[in-house]
Amino acid sequence: MAPEILRLEGELMLKHAEPAIGDAKGRFRSAIELGRERGEKSLELRAATSLARLLDGEGRREEAHATLAGVYDWFTEGFDTADLKFAKTVLDSLGAAGA
Repeated sequence: MAPEILRLEGELMLKHAEPAIGDAKGRFRSAIELGRERGEKSLELRAATSLARLLDGEGRREEAHATLAGVYDWFTEGFDTADLKFAKTVLDSLGAAGA
């Protein structure tokens, strides 16, 4: 559950009047890495989705797409779950950025 705690901390950092964007990115990246190390793919996906949305907001669409697609593409089933549906929506919104 630690990757999810890191991800949620990152999300909370973005909600402040003066968002701590750099710190939030660090939390998301740590959550991705920890999820990967632990084999917690769903939590890695959530963190990658959060990071991709932040990167997209900074105009870094290609990096956002690559970040999320790298995790999303690992999945071979479960595409009806909320996390995968949302990740697909984010990827679609990034459009041709990854093409």
